[in-house]
Amino acid sequence: MPKIKSNSGAAKRFKKTACGFKRKSAFKRHILTKKSSKTKRQLGAPVYVHESDVKQLVRMLPYA
Repeated sequence: MPKIKSNSGAAKRFKKTACGFKRKSAFKRHILTKKSSKTKRQLGAPVYVHESDVKQLVRMLPYA
């Protein structure tokens, strides 16, 4: 039986943890001057993938 390839884009963006799949928040790359310190701080906190999207990630990352 051949091995299944992982989706390399998903492998770079998501990490499997005990609680689910961890991901980065969007909107923290540029145009940060108009965003408040509170907003930028909250965007740095770890976020987990929504349960409705987990099934897709399990298919993309079979060995995670």
